[in-house]
Amino acid sequence: MSITKVLLVDDHTVVRQGLKALLASEPDIEVVGEANNGREALRQMSTLRPNIVLMDISMPGLNGIEATRQIRQEYPDVKVVVLSMHTNEKYVFQVLQAGALSYVLKQSDSLEVLTAIRAAATGGSFLSPPISGAIIDGYMSRAGIRRHGAELNPLTPREREVLQLLAEGQSNQKIAELLTISVKTVETHRTNTMNKLGLTDKTELVKYALRKGWISLDE
Repeated sequence: MSITKVLLVDDHTVVRQGLKALLASEPDIEVVGEANNGREALRQMSTLRPNIVLMDISMPGLNGIEATRQIRQEYPDVKVVVLSMHTNEKYVFQVLQAGALSYVLKQSDSLEVLTAIRAAATGGSFLSPPISGAIIDGYMSRAGIRRHGAELNPLTPREREVLQLLAEGQSNQKIAELLTISVKTVETHRTNTMNKLGLTDKTELVKYALRKGWISLDE
């Protein structure tokens, strides 16, 4: 029997504990690790080598949308299943564009979580019923969403990281420390981001990014 190795990524300990307990009873699934944000998940990928990442969206430091994008770029064989409370289509569109295969709502029953994991393990997709109808139809109708992804989000991965940290209230110095870059580089990314979006101050920047679903704050 093939064993599917799963990495749990959620900033709420109680959620991770619940998922770990659920998956522990499944003979074909093994939880190989846990992470409380996207950045920690990325650090663990090379050593844990999971087949599936069960990913939350709203997490501090590096949200699930950007973490999914980076995992899929660096580890194309790894499948991402999103588990989120968000039903808004902007989040669904963003994570599917980033490369997630499945989107499960946190209010779903355990069977949906297991179904999504097993589907992803074989390259299949699963969407919770409340979002699988009109939302996925709208997503598929956006012809070229993957071909023209840059038009939907003109920011670079690093600019998106800086943007989320700014939205969380982190100072330039703190952002520099977290990303291991200079303060000057942080300031450059911030300026470039605002110029690209045609915005003039931090408040506008944060509101715009939240509205677009490019960043997410803690649930």
